[in-house]
Amino acid sequence: MNHTASPARIVLVDDHPLVRDGLRARLEAVPNLRVAGEAGNADEALALAESIEPDLVLMDVGMNGMNGIALASLFHERFPGIRVLMLSMHDNIEYVTQAVRAGAGGYVLKDSPATEIVHAIEAVLAGQTFFSAGIAKKMIHASAMQTPVERLTPRERDILDALALGLSSKQIAQQCGLSVRTVETHRLNLKRKLDIEGQAELIKFAVEHRRGSDRKR
Repeated sequence: MNHTASPARIVLVDDHPLVRDGLRARLEAVPNLRVAGEAGNADEALALAESIEPDLVLMDVGMNGMNGIALASLFHERFPGIRVLMLSMHDNIEYVTQAVRAGAGGYVLKDSPATEIVHAIEAVLAGQTFFSAGIAKKMIHASAMQTPVERLTPRERDILDALALGLSSKQIAQQCGLSVRTVETHRLNLKRKLDIEGQAELIKFAVEHRRGSDRKR
């Protein structure tokens, strides 16, 4: 057993303290996970992300104020290196699809067994996607109907278009109000989502799929 690896830092985001208490109790029993903070709304969640840079945020979809999907999109834009896992009582495929487009790495139901929530966290931390069983079947069907470009988040689409124009990471960062490191992380995410290995291939893809262009792959 590797004793040198630090536990993954998790932030819980839910506007119900009782729900957070239950999640904390579940996760604190897992040696390789640590609840590093809790937030009850979007502002608290963003402040925590800025201050402690967690590895993953477990986020409720249906919060008062800014909902979890909108917040997931903000996280993906500002902190693309932080994984996001959505937690919800709703298995509506529209919610799930919106969450994925917002950059979430998975979607689990609140009534899932504790073991499934832990498996979901571990999968998303490893860069994989995870959906509760019933949702997974729906997502396979929905994903089959989408092109790779349609699966990108709005911010990823913006960066893809900027790459098509020949802009550097520094130029894109200035244009989008992001750090260069954040832009580089988005570029890595683009290659992963589009199953592209090299920078040259990514730029070629960007040129072929630039919005406003009639060229299609």
